Amino acid sequence: MPWHARLELDHHLRNGSTVLHHRHEGPLRVFQSLYPEGPAICHNVLVHPPGGLANGDVIDIAVNVGPGAHAWLGTPGATRFYRSGGEAAQQRVSLRVQENARLEWLPLETLAYSGCIGLNRLSLELAPSAEAMVWDVLALGQPSAGKAFDAGEFTQHMDVPGLWLEHAHIRADDTRLLDAPLGLDGQRCLGTLVFASGSALTRERKEHLLDTVRAVCSAHPLRLRAGATCPNPQMLVLRVLGPVVEPVMNLLQQAWTALRPAAWGLAPQRPRIWDV
Repeated sequence: MPWHARLELDHHLRNGSTVLHHRHEGPLRVFQSLYPEGPAICHNVLVHPPGGLANGDVIDIAVNVGPGAHAWLGTPGATRFYRSGGEAAQQRVSLRVQENARLEWLPLETLAYSGCIGLNRLSLELAPSAEAMVWDVLALGQPSAGKAFDAGEFTQHMDVPGLWLEHAHIRADDTRLLDAPLGLDGQRCLGTLVFASGSALTRERKEHLLDTVRAVCSAHPLRLRAGATCPNPQMLVLRVLGPVVEPVMNLLQQAWTALRPAAWGLAPQRPRIWDV
């Protein structure tokens, strides 16, 4: 019997404090709100007790960040898509950031096990004065355990409506995509970090953010497989390829550490779950 879990998170600013209201259905929970940076920024960790998805399982996550609020959201472990018996498993994430609000959506990696049929979909909606930092890390197979992604398929979708769309369908038998130099070039982990604004960034701010992220990339061991660009006036996108999760996640975390003070003047308060 497939699992269908839903979690709705609603953040509001109340007397200078970001407060979370939430409701859930099925095996999906949120830990208590934490305030390591003070009351204005609410930190929450999302937990899926079954530990993964397979064969028709569905996770729906809807996040709303109300006017003036600031939410930080992460996960304590990887999201796993296990071998399928024929039905697709799905994770669908909808993020909405309202006026003068900020969101940081920084889950740990998604693992696509060999034989899975998976869909991972994320949509981000921004009010004109809203901003967000979002990342996604996808690992194919279990290279560290010697288990290749040699069966199954995975669909990766990320969009900011009216502004940006990325859609990839990866099949285990598509060797041109997986192994060719113009594809993944034999790498099995893909990372994407997005900084997005609801309105156009000034030229000075855009160049400052881009220089900040590129400086991080140039000093990292994956510098030849990483690149940062501004595909439109409202976004910065960092992409990186690596053989396994750890160096890719390390680069994204370093980029976040540099980007947070550069973009928002905030100290990079490193979450404890990244070091567990």
